Amino acid sequence: MLPKMNVDEVRVSLQRFGWPDYVVFVLMLTSCALIGIYFALQMRREAKSRKSLTTEDAEDAYFVGGRNMKIFPIAMSLIASFISGITLLGTPTEVYLFGTQYLYIMGSLVIMGFVLYYFFLPVFHDLKLISTYQYLESRYDRKMRLFGSVLFMFGSLLWLPIVIYVPALAFNQATGVNIHLVTPIVCLVCIFYTCVGGLKAVVWTDVVQTLIMFGAMVLIIVKGTIDVGGFGVVYQKAKESGRIESPNLTFDLTERYTVYSLFIGGVAHWLKSNAISQNMIQRYLSLPNMKSARTAVCIFICGVLTFICVCGYSGLLIYATYHDCDPLQTKLAKRNDQLLPLLVMEILGDYPGLPGLFVAGVFSAALSSLSTGLNSMSAVMLEDFFKSFAKKPLTERQTALIMRFVVVIFGAICVSLVFVVEKLGTVLQLTITLSSVANGPLLGIFTAGVMVPWIESKGALVGGLTSLFFMAWMCIRAQADLASGVVSYIRKPHTITGCNYTFIDFASMSMVAENITGSPSAGHMDNDSFHIYNISYLFYTMFGSLITIVVGLIVSFLLGPNKLENMDTTLLSPCVRRWVDRLKARKALNVQQQTQTPSKGGMELNNLKLTKLKEPHA
Repeated sequence: MLPKMNVDEVRVSLQRFGWPDYVVFVLMLTSCALIGIYFALQMRREAKSRKSLTTEDAEDAYFVGGRNMKIFPIAMSLIASFISGITLLGTPTEVYLFGTQYLYIMGSLVIMGFVLYYFFLPVFHDLKLISTYQYLESRYDRKMRLFGSVLFMFGSLLWLPIVIYVPALAFNQATGVNIHLVTPIVCLVCIFYTCVGGLKAVVWTDVVQTLIMFGAMVLIIVKGTIDVGGFGVVYQKAKESGRIESPNLTFDLTERYTVYSLFIGGVAHWLKSNAISQNMIQRYLSLPNMKSARTAVCIFICGVLTFICVCGYSGLLIYATYHDCDPLQTKLAKRNDQLLPLLVMEILGDYPGLPGLFVAGVFSAALSSLSTGLNSMSAVMLEDFFKSFAKKPLTERQTALIMRFVVVIFGAICVSLVFVVEKLGTVLQLTITLSSVANGPLLGIFTAGVMVPWIESKGALVGGLTSLFFMAWMCIRAQADLASGVVSYIRKPHTITGCNYTFIDFASMSMVAENITGSPSAGHMDNDSFHIYNISYLFYTMFGSLITIVVGLIVSFLLGPNKLENMDTTLLSPCVRRWVDRLKARKALNVQQQTQTPSKGGMELNNLKLTKLKEPHA
């Protein structure tokens, strides 16, 4: 009888990433670079053919594709930008560890689509902006524009390193290659095609990357389902372990997921990511008209829902595959977010090229998000900082250099911050928690801008700053409680009784077996006292935006709110715009009636009306 392999030997045996896989991976990177070169040459040809090309034309071409992009590539780009590696690897991990409760967040995505469709998108599209933070200067003042831009840059620098780190985990699980070796190489390709090709290159690489992502995930779930015995087996094992869950109706703010956190908090989270995000709005503004933008919203919602369903099912498939030998407890997967890559190597490792397709798909998700973020930060830096503080208009050459220089610098910063992210916890909640520090205030000042006309610039600034400091305190305290073990989280049932390899069971040796995942997710607290920073992380963005709006309203009314008759209604959401316009029209009519001296005929006519009003009805 042969001796059993130990867990390290099993891990090495699964790292069957051969030369066909590297070829597939390199082909993906090469295609992205070639797309960037193609659109760089195209922009140069267009510039030569248009002798009267202005700096504004060059900016439109680089940042919003000349505002004449087609619906399909933009919709695919929106999906690719939103579905990062965080979603591809984080969502299956969530479902494997804690069940399907998280998937009910899809309902809030649909609600967010309606809010974006009717309330936010018409405002930004009508104004023809490049940076969404130009809106803040028009609605409030220049200080608010800079405040919003700084928050966006801060939030992006928290988010993008996590986006880069996640696919490196997949690559490490599949190949054993150090993550800090692969991330600079891949990011260099992304920086290159974003730098030279502008938005058109970013959008068309996103199309390619979306198809690769979807193809890789479908391949995994089809092959994996067949291997475990079919869909019925996946469903039965998930049901037996309690991973198939009905909506949690518990009204407890500290519960990890409830209907209230998923739908109410989820809407606020999605709104910041879509309705006011420079990354997403920049794509909607590249479409020629409002009808095209709204069609893109509908396709985007359907695409994201499909991806979330596929990723959620992948989590159930991971459990069906490892139901009797938990790879986290045995340390076959060293980190939570390496579960899906482990599954891929288990079921596709014997098929040359297919693991490479999966890794290419995960990196495609990351590259699309990274290129989107870098392009958006370039737009914000140019429009809101360089042009705002320049003493004279920038030349076309200066503009081109600045746009590309910003991409390179921020790309390098994001790669460097991967070293910090490596020390932190599970990516899905970590991303939402940290980004809410900036997202809450940002959502608040934009929502106040389009929906609450009384809030003026000083009120918005005080509200935004109050929210920023409060959210930073909340996030720091929450992460400190997680790190110290004050808050612990109970996983769904798992076992190691069916393992066919040897390992050291650290969980059984520890007094905190339930914390082996190190996963930061809102759950059960060790103490009975309530702390506001221990609420579900999905409430964070909503909480921050409400603080901004409430404080902004109070300060505005103390200092003197905006006078509605002086408001530029193009800066308001259509429903609020109609209400304010009617109010202004009614007030103008009253003023006109009061200032006009009625003639004798007019007085007789008024007396006749009064007489008719006093007559009893038949």
